Amino acid sequence: MSVPSVPGWSFSLYPSAGEGGGCFVSLRQPERSYVARGRAKDPQRAATEAGKRAGRRLRRYCAANGLNRLGTLTYRGEGCHSPQQVRADIGAFFRGLRSGLSGEALAYVWVPEWHKTDHGLHVHFAVGQYVPRGLIDAAWGRGFVHIKLLGDLGVGTGVLGEARRAAGYLSKYVSKTFTGPSAGVPGLHRYDVAQGFQPESIRLHGRSPDHVIGQASELLGMAPARRWSSAGVVGWAAPPAIWAQWGG
Repeated sequence: MSVPSVPGWSFSLYPSAGEGGGCFVSLRQPERSYVARGRAKDPQRAATEAGKRAGRRLRRYCAANGLNRLGTLTYRGEGCHSPQQVRADIGAFFRGLRSGLSGEALAYVWVPEWHKTDHGLHVHFAVGQYVPRGLIDAAWGRGFVHIKLLGDLGVGTGVLGEARRAAGYLSKYVSKTFTGPSAGVPGLHRYDVAQGFQPESIRLHGRSPDHVIGQASELLGMAPARRWSSAGVVGWAAPPAIWAQWGG
């Protein structure tokens, strides 16, 4: 983040995701030092915060692309216990979907999860368009498939709200990969998305939280549905921060 010429609030708005967040930026920036992976003073807290950041990125991706269809892929037989093999199989799965959809680009996100039993890994995924069940079954071909449209969330909940709900489910699985006993596999992503669909951001600057959120609301043509401020958090030790969400 560039240092402003005057102290103020910096806010990153993701219009296609309908949300944004920011913090107060002073002229004097705190000294930061590199901390090697696994060397944090409080590893548990560092893992929790990393999981939250990943969850925010995942939520914005889902919302921006309307990923409101949530599915699970399970292996037959003894299952699969190799994270590398799962990633190879999932790559083949999504290539199969694209091929069956005439090769058109397909936004998606997927997250691996270990079974509670000794069955190994299964995969949760989300897409934002109708895909025939037969095509999903054929593309997977390694076991069982479950998929549902998150369309039962109440009157007035559109695709944006449905996609955020899907992201909420997936974020729980992502958090486990940061804080669980089998957290993370070196060199492998904890979740993955289709390339080319990342939401773009707009950087806003203002003199107050209301100023930057007002700018964002003007760009989006509506007031925020939800707001959060670190001012309401007892013992907040980081720079003052804000977040807002529109629609859905």
